[in-house]
Amino acid sequence: MEGKFQSGFVNIFGAPNAGKSTLLNLLLGERLVITSSKVQTTRHRILGILTEDNYQIVFSDTPGIIEAKYKLHEKMMAQVKSALEDADIAIIVHDITKPMEELNDLMALIKLKSPAILLLNKTDRYSGDVPLVDLLAQYAAAYPKWDIQPISAKTKHNTEKILPLILEKLPEGPPYYTGDNISDRNERFFVSELIREQIYTLYEDEIPYHAAVNIQAFEEKTTLTVIKADIVVSRETQKMILLGKGGSMIKQLGINSRMSITEFIGRKVHLELFVKVRPHWRDNENHLREYGYNA
Repeated sequence: MEGKFQSGFVNIFGAPNAGKSTLLNLLLGERLVITSSKVQTTRHRILGILTEDNYQIVFSDTPGIIEAKYKLHEKMMAQVKSALEDADIAIIVHDITKPMEELNDLMALIKLKSPAILLLNKTDRYSGDVPLVDLLAQYAAAYPKWDIQPISAKTKHNTEKILPLILEKLPEGPPYYTGDNISDRNERFFVSELIREQIYTLYEDEIPYHAAVNIQAFEEKTTLTVIKADIVVSRETQKMILLGKGGSMIKQLGINSRMSITEFIGRKVHLELFVKVRPHWRDNENHLREYGYNA
């Protein structure tokens, strides 16, 4: 490969629901990670690989930074810590409609060592008393070493300015990944995430936060892919809510999930869902390991 080649890890951090996953999908030009209006949707560190002729950027979507209340949260924050350690560039995503104090509190929870780009997201929703230009000046004064860019990942406002900011800071070096893969995760992982996304969409209150999805079978046959998945919840009452009256809700979950998975893998899908109760699974080391939380 002739000429300068740049490569590095560009890891995305922020509070829950700041728009990190929407941003990653936008930067990759692919719908790689699940999104939801509910907080704490992302539980895993997911790599998204963007390779062009003269650079390779290995993006990382990370769980929203929180104070851990369960072993599950501890494992999520361990993935954030890992991403902090290997970041060549850190992208901090902050909801501009939230006070700056929330960003300050967030940064107090982590130790940032790499060059940073602060993306003030959701400018399409901003209607504060302080003019936007004055607000940007306040952030610039508080974080003088950072590049700061107001954006809207949802409407794509100013998002074309992100890549040049990254390339200004990206080190020279060979690509980390060869081939045309856009992630380090396999299809089974993304299938479980797509089912979990539909749980966030269909169910309210505590159900999404108490639910895990575990793929038990993933078999590619001649004409279709057969998938069997367990949906794990903490209590029997949650199981009843998941099932719905006469099984109506689990049926709808299956329909929505199957459509989403079929679009993702590009093949016909036969999907079977089973609901299981595992009390306190979010604090059980063995259950967490079984469900893929290995950090």
